[in-house]
Order: sequence, then structure tokens, then C-alpha cells
Amino acid sequence: MPEAGMGGDKRTGSVRRGLFVATILTGSFLLFLVQPLVARMALPRLGGAPAVWNSAMLVYQALLLGGYAYAHWLGRVRPLAQGMIHLGVLALACLWLPIGLMAMEPPVTVSPAIWVPWLLLGSIGPLFFAVSAQAPLVQRWFSLASGGQDPYALYAASNLGSFAGLIAYPLLVEPLLPVHAQSWLWSGGYVLLIALVIACVAMLPRAGAVPMPVAESVASAAPARRLVWHWIMLALVPSGLMLATSTYITTDIVAMPLLWVLPLGLYLLSFTVAFAERREMADFITRMAPITILLFGGVIMGGYQQRPWFNLGVALALLFVVSVALHTTMYRRRPAPDRLTGFYLAMSAGGALGGVFAGLVAPVVFDWTYEYPLLILAAGALVPQTYLLALFRDWWMGRRRPFAFGGVILALAALFVIGFGRDGGPGGSGMQGLSFLVIAATGFVAIGARWAYLAVLASALILFGGYRSLILSAEPGARTRSYFGVYTIRDGDRLRALDHGTTVHGIQLRGSPARERMPTTYYARGSGIGQAMAVLPRLYGPDARVGVVGLGTGTLSCYARPGQAWRFYEIDPAVVRLARDTGQFTYLRRCLPDPVIRMGDARLSLHREATGDLDLLALDAFSSDSVPMHLMTREAFATYARVLGPRGLLLVHISNRFLDLEPVVAAVARDGGWHAAQFDYRPSTLDVEASSSIWVALSRDRAVLTELTANEVGWRPLRGRPGMTAWTDDYATTLPLLKGF
Repeated sequence: MPEAGMGGDKRTGSVRRGLFVATILTGSFLLFLVQPLVARMALPRLGGAPAVWNSAMLVYQALLLGGYAYAHWLGRVRPLAQGMIHLGVLALACLWLPIGLMAMEPPVTVSPAIWVPWLLLGSIGPLFFAVSAQAPLVQRWFSLASGGQDPYALYAASNLGSFAGLIAYPLLVEPLLPVHAQSWLWSGGYVLLIALVIACVAMLPRAGAVPMPVAESVASAAPARRLVWHWIMLALVPSGLMLATSTYITTDIVAMPLLWVLPLGLYLLSFTVAFAERREMADFITRMAPITILLFGGVIMGGYQQRPWFNLGVALALLFVVSVALHTTMYRRRPAPDRLTGFYLAMSAGGALGGVFAGLVAPVVFDWTYEYPLLILAAGALVPQTYLLALFRDWWMGRRRPFAFGGVILALAALFVIGFGRDGGPGGSGMQGLSFLVIAATGFVAIGARWAYLAVLASALILFGGYRSLILSAEPGARTRSYFGVYTIRDGDRLRALDHGTTVHGIQLRGSPARERMPTTYYARGSGIGQAMAVLPRLYGPDARVGVVGLGTGTLSCYARPGQAWRFYEIDPAVVRLARDTGQFTYLRRCLPDPVIRMGDARLSLHREATGDLDLLALDAFSSDSVPMHLMTREAFATYARVLGPRGLLLVHISNRFLDLEPVVAAVARDGGWHAAQFDYRPSTLDVEASSSIWVALSRDRAVLTELTANEVGWRPLRGRPGMTAWTDDYATTLPLLKGF
């Protein structure tokens, strides 16, 4: 009989633990599924302005912090009362189901910085708030229901659920379901979550019926203020580094769509490793973290563009190791279970501060992604360190300590003198290998002596790329940063180029007024857009009306002729300053001195234009290789058709290193009654000013398209893809379009 009783208790404990794990998994899954879902819903209505997405990020961070603060406050009442109060909050939030956006349209005169938080708070605020409190609450309830068992391992399950929700959206939910079905799916998951919470509340101890666990009857000492700040910093650095890594790899390595999923996913997985019951992996990664930060930090700062995929792997590995190491340090310094909600509140505050620093402050303060090396340096300052060898410990702890410090300083000084005494600095091919060996050897000796280690790490970050960025930042006008990325101006032999990250966004020839007026790159005269501009007077007469979505350097303005009416649609004020105000690019000054420029998201601006207001519309709004999906949907093309009128001509630039966009345009053209043709331009090697490009021409009038394509054999019909449906505001996915898949 005793054995049967023990077996029953064990089975009951397993069932109880399984219930709490399922509840915390479900809540975290829903929390990270709702963020991309609501962003997808908001895109057609709000556009892609930077204020929109940064305001949305602040709303999410604020709601998460509020949810954790609410969970912390709720710990002051008795367990059963906690459950009843939280069930009331969950039930009240049901009034906002099915999940979606309020039906209000944004007023034209209201700033997105004000309108977007109001829209998101009113649309999903109560739901997000209620679900965000799940992780700390359920862990605390598990400790109470189990008689004081350690609840922190459940946080690993929480972040596993977050990771699953994050990955599920681009890989499964978005490709398989339209937005309205996604809304009902999430709403059904929310109802399931309520049922699971009810089951958890039923297991909480009742006053006078079940003795309070030891963890609750004897309160632990409150954490020192210094420890709380340590928790905040340990959470701030990985959170900021996650966003900084996303910005860095899409700016300086590879601007590939969906790439933002990888840093956030690894960040979430780091919690699963750091808070797991089995400690072997977390402890091993934490011990190796100082070496990884030292070696990988220097490598990634080198920015070797000939190996972008290698650099991408190094950047992601560095983020994961740093996140595991710092989150493991938090786990080691965690409080008793009765202080759990305060611990998570500090963690949430640190995560929010890291997001604000990397997502909002850095783009305003820095002209390059300086937040990336700064956060790497901060990680080196916070990560636990132990001496690699007893010999090194003796050097740093004994009487030889001054000599050890002197040796490190001399080695770094010699490296700087030799490196900067040569052309190209230590990043050049002649010194690169030697510099890396000196840094590695000196760093291995210094691990454990934190200030010496930080000196070596800072030297590596400066030598292997930081100094190049500092030089560019010191040049007036050489670099500009906005919320859309980093723009760099390169001066070459008789030309000037504008780079957005790793993508060339415009080149202007220099030397004479005629050369400065010559269209180059994707807009050369032999390209699809160049041919359309050549036939424009024949199609629409001398007073043709032209609209261009995406200003760039203003290259297309040099196709303008007297009598024509041109207007540009541009979302980034930094681009307008570069093309019109700074004088660094003179296309507008030479060809169209007083251009009409509509600021804001192009789709929203075109929605406000009169019917039949344009004869030709050129769509070239891609930011690096990212795709503004809301500009490629059936509803967006209906707006283009209305603004153009029956005989209008639409030119769409679909050149992309990672996505095959031809099937998307073919599908939307078929559904919208457009006649379409594509021109793949491959210039001669002698045409150094031209770039390969792919343009698609569309018109509702077949005769217009025939006039454009009659004199050039390179035009061909669009190739659709079997089963490919047109993108809509309710359904769109880039996953099937990835090249090589």
C-alpha cells in the first residue's frame, strides 16, 4: 500500500507539473504570435514609417513591463485570490476578441507617434497585458501548488513557447492562413489558455484547508538594491544586443528578408538553456563566453564582405553565447521563489531599457551601428570570468601583477603602432593574421583579470573595424543614419555612390554637367524604366504626369522633360536631404530643381490622390533587399490602377538578391486585369555606369504595353508559378519566394 501511495503521489506530481508547463507554454506561444500578427494587420493601414514600428515596439515593451508589474503586485494577496483576480482580468480582456484592429482610420494631421500607440493599445492592449503576466504568475503558482518546488525551470518552458510562437508565424501561420483566420486561431488559443488557467487555479492551496508551503510562510530577505540593478544590466545587454545584431547583420552583412527571426529566436532559446534544470550546457557556454566574445567580437567587426554567410554565423553565435552567459548569471543570482515576481519585473525592465537603447536611442544618437560594439564591450564587462590556467592566475594575483599589466599594455601599444603605420591599418591583408594572433594570445592571458581583458577586447573592436567607422563618422556628410538604416557615401574615380548597408542605391558620374545628368545603375537608358521614359511623350504627349515611389539619389529625375509634371513619394527624410539638400548628389539640381515630394508611406499618400492623376507610376520602394509587402498586394495594385487611370503605365522594379518576385507580380496582374511584360537588363561590361536590373511593365490597356515593347526584343511575358495566389492585405508570405529553396 505505501508503494501504491508513493506511486500515486508521483503521478499526481507529474500531472500537476505537466499542467503548469502546458499553461506557461500556451501563454508564451500566444504572446509572441500576437506581435507579428498585429504588425501584419496594421501594415496596410499604417504603412511602414519608422515612427509606426518604433511606437509599436514601445507599446509591446510597456505592456510587457506592465504585465510583470501586475504579476508582482498580485503576489501580495492570498493564492486563491490571485487566481480569481487574474481570471477576472482574462475574462474582461475577452471583450477584445476576436483579435484585430479598431476600425478607426488614422487622421492625416495626427502624428504616428501619437496615433499608433493609441491604436495598438485600444486594439490589443488588454489582451497583451493579460497574457504577458502568465510567465511569472504561473511559476509562482506552481511553487505554491507543489509545496515549494523550484519554479524557475518553468521559465525555460516559457521561452520555448515564445520561440515556437515566433518561428511558427513566418513558417506556418502566415504561409497557410489569411489574416482573418489567424485572428480566429489566436482567439481560440486564448480561450484554451483561460481553461488551462482555471485548472491551475483549482490546484492552488486554500486558506485553512492546505498548509502554506514553507516558501510562503517564511518570507526571504528582500534583495539588495545593487543586486536588483545587476539583474537589470544582465537583462539589458542581451536584449539590446539582440536588436543591435538584427540591425548590424541586415545593414553590414546580408539584407535578407525574415532574418530578424534568427536573432530573436536565439535570444529566446538562451533563456531555455540558462534556466534549464540540467546545468551542463549553460555552465559550459558561460565558461567559454569570454573567449568567444574576444575572438568573435573582433572577427565580426572586421566586416569581411567576401564571406557574408560566415559573418552571419559568427554574429548569431556571438549573440547566443552572450545571452546564455548573462542569463545564466541571472539564474545563479535568482532570489527565493517568494521573490520571483520582483525578479522578473527587474528582468523585464532591463529588457525594455535594452530595446529602447538599441531600437530608439541609437538610431538618433549614432550615425553607424555603434551600439553593437558598445554592447559587446558591456557583455565582456558582465560575463563571469575564470583564469584559464593556474599560471595566469598566479601572474595576476601575485607580485607579478604589475608586470602582467605592463605586458598587456606593451603588446597592444605595439599592435596599434605597427598596424596604423601601414596602409589600411591592421584590417589590411598584410597585418590581419598577425593582429588576430596577438589579440588572441594577449586576451587568453588576460581572461580572469577583468580590466586587462576589457582593454584587449576594446582594442580588438577598434582595430578590426571600429576605427574605419570612426574615420567615416569624422568626415562631414560621409554617413547618415535613419530608422531605415545607414547610408554611406563613397567617392570613387569620377563617380559618387550611395550605399544603404551593403546595397548600392545610386551612382552619379562626376566631371561635367553632362555626366552628372546621365542616368545610371538600375535606371540606365537601356533598362526597362529607361525604355518606358523614352516612349512616354509618344504615349501621353508633352505634358505627361509621372509619379515615382522611392526617391533614392533622384536619378530618374533626369528623364524629366519641359512640360511634364513629376512627383516623388518618399518615406525617409534622410534620403530627401541627401538627394536635394546637401548638394552631394546633383540629379535634382541639374534636372528637376523644384521637385514635388510627398513625404510618408507611398500607399497611404497614393490613396489620397485623385483618380486618374498620373500617366506613369514607377514603383521602386525597396529598402535594400527588404520587400514592403503592403505595396505588392491586390489592394495596393487597385490603388495604382485608380490613380493611373485606364491607359496608365506601371513600372515595378523587382531586382532582389534573395527573393523571386516575378510570381507575385504575375499573380496580382492576372487577378487585377493587368497586361504585363518583364525586361531583364544585362548591360555590357563596357557600360560601367549601368547595373543589371529587372523591371516589370503593367497596363490595363494592351495597346500601351505593345507600344512600349514593340522596339525591344528583350521584353517577355511574366512567368507565373502554379498554385501561387496573389498577395492581399489578408494573405501574403515571402517564404515560397526565397531563391535556392
